[in-house]
Amino acid sequence: MERVISGNEAVAYGAMLSRVQVIPAYPISPQTTIVEALSDFCASGMLKADFVKVESEHSAMACCIGAASAGARSFTATSAQGLALMHEVLHWAAGARLPIVMANVNRAMSAPWTMWCDQGDSLSQRDTGWLQFYCEDNQEVLDSVIMAYRISEKVLLPSMVCLDGFILSHTYEQVEIPEIEEVDKYLPSYIPKFKLDVEDPHSFHAAFLPDIYMEQRVKMQQAMEEAKAVAREVDGEFGQAFGRSYGIMEEYFVEDADILLVTTGTITGTARVVVDEYRKKGEKIGLLKMKMFRPFPTEDVRRVLQKVRKVAVVDRNISFGATGIFAQEIRSALHHHGEGTSVFGFIAGLGGRDVTPATLKEIVEFAKGKEVPEGDIAWIGVKP
Repeated sequence: MERVISGNEAVAYGAMLSRVQVIPAYPISPQTTIVEALSDFCASGMLKADFVKVESEHSAMACCIGAASAGARSFTATSAQGLALMHEVLHWAAGARLPIVMANVNRAMSAPWTMWCDQGDSLSQRDTGWLQFYCEDNQEVLDSVIMAYRISEKVLLPSMVCLDGFILSHTYEQVEIPEIEEVDKYLPSYIPKFKLDVEDPHSFHAAFLPDIYMEQRVKMQQAMEEAKAVAREVDGEFGQAFGRSYGIMEEYFVEDADILLVTTGTITGTARVVVDEYRKKGEKIGLLKMKMFRPFPTEDVRRVLQKVRKVAVVDRNISFGATGIFAQEIRSALHHHGEGTSVFGFIAGLGGRDVTPATLKEIVEFAKGKEVPEGDIAWIGVKP
């Protein structure tokens, strides 16, 4: 069926269709209506799950870890300071190899206090061992939650599905909601090989001595690398089942591009409009949408970008003391592989500031006017 729903409702439907079994919930704007909707689903009988009202985001993730260790499909959602409070147990969830899925509604970090969007909250968790996926619209949000369980349960690492706060979370769009019987065929029940079981006792999450700790980290890295191929496979099968697919990144007019915009999240939709306008004028501007951030699709990025003369990376985030985070990753991927490619790093839209077609045209014109970047960062839209 098709319904006009918000991005947060799309997350809730994705979790419900995935037949999650345990939902630890703690409200924080702008994700609160996700857990409110899931509470309604549980109360109405649409979803048979344990809805656990916890006292903090740290407890929400700790509860997910306990549930997943017992073999349950668990889900939660958060934003900003709530995600930061989870930081300790995010490492635990990944190190314990638990296929938890969490929605993070991107919200800029305080201080100063803010409610609005940038990606600093989720990207600051990039080294915790979680898979990360960034969504452009509400349909992609719903579909990505379902696919995240398939991927996580295959590679045994947790997944974070990210959507722009308010821009998606509270904006209503037409979304196709699959029939749950069809989702059941695509996403069968999770049957873990090992779980907490009094009839079959094992030791879980024990202390590791130095002679075996590194080997466990090697296995996590191997699982991350495996996740790239698994994500492609899962996405392809989703396309066959439901007629929609996204890839781990999307190429738009990249074959002959002189300048390639690199975007993620909702900026991508605006960028498509800008690319189309330039193409109508005969200018070879292209677009690369980054959906998967962790693991970073290094080989795919090299394949596309090392053929392009100028790359303009639009970051809605910053690693203070360094650069925009996607620009960092792309420069690293191209090191020794894209000597003819100039990577321009732009930072725009922090704290919810609009990134409009005019913003992106300013970025394109900036890149057109210079052969090489004058520095690692170009700030766009900053008031004098």
